Amino acid sequence: MIGLCASQCHFRASLNHPLTMPITRAVLKLPTRHEGELINITSQVQKVVQESDSSDGIAFFFLPGSTAALTTIEFESGLEKDFPAALERLVPKALSYEHEKTWHDGNGHSHVKASLLRPDLTVPFQNGKLSVGTWQQKSFL
Repeated sequence: MIGLCASQCHFRASLNHPLTMPITRAVLKLPTRHEGELINITSQVQKVVQESDSSDGIAFFFLPGSTAALTTIEFESGLEKDFPAALERLVPKALSYEHEKTWHDGNGHSHVKASLLRPDLTVPFQNGKLSVGTWQQKSFL
């Protein structure tokens, strides 16, 4: 799972078991050092799953805020550069954004990038392990 965040992000997870529906909630506070930083949160998410009361179920993750997003990607050094670069090509920071004309906060591009991705992610888990592919880490940006 990868998260993209313009400032400190608060990551929330809810785990639901398909039969009895117990809910486990966790909050991860992940400070970022710079805009567009990718943070691999796979191990933190796996820990929440392992510490839950369910061995099988669905993990729902949500980032409150309008300038952050969650996704899955192979978390390696090349993609750590490629993914933010691709987002910059799609939504250049240097463009004029109506949001910035209204609020003068310089982050219109961050809102658009986060909206193109998503603030939430659902991942099944079995036997206490996230059901993801070998190269599919979770990150927020």
